[in-house]
Amino acid sequence: MGHISSGGSGRKKTFEPNLVPFIDLMSVLITFLLITAVWTQVSMMQIGTSLYSKKTQDTPPPPIPKDADVPLRVDVKPDGYKIILAKQTIQLPLIAGEFDDVGLKAQLERAKQLYPEKTDGAIAVADELPYEKLIRGMDIMLNAGFSAISVLTGAPK
Repeated sequence: MGHISSGGSGRKKTFEPNLVPFIDLMSVLITFLLITAVWTQVSMMQIGTSLYSKKTQDTPPPPIPKDADVPLRVDVKPDGYKIILAKQTIQLPLIAGEFDDVGLKAQLERAKQLYPEKTDGAIAVADELPYEKLIRGMDIMLNAGFSAISVLTGAPK
């Protein structure tokens, strides 16, 4: 171990620093580094061909479905559901203090019948509502056939 000697008036003082806490800290830091290095590797995305690589095929992009430009949004508010489909707004107020999940599912199924190729939709939840309301709304959207769900941040309008 290292030590520090301080000379002075007659008596020699010796100080040996304790290196055990330093070694413990370094072992924890190394372990943390190894664990995070694995997760950063897992989260990388494979994007296929980039701008700087050669194209392997001249394939046209997939066709955009005709229903892709029709907006679908579900707002979960303290006073009930609000569905925005194309230019139509549908309000589903609370029934006996509970959210109208059956009505929401019926309206979303009607939207799926009107636009059968549409698979995307967005949902927004008021900040004061519990997280379970967001999950319940997403489950209803999935059951109605909308598999590409986006969660919007901020309170619904």
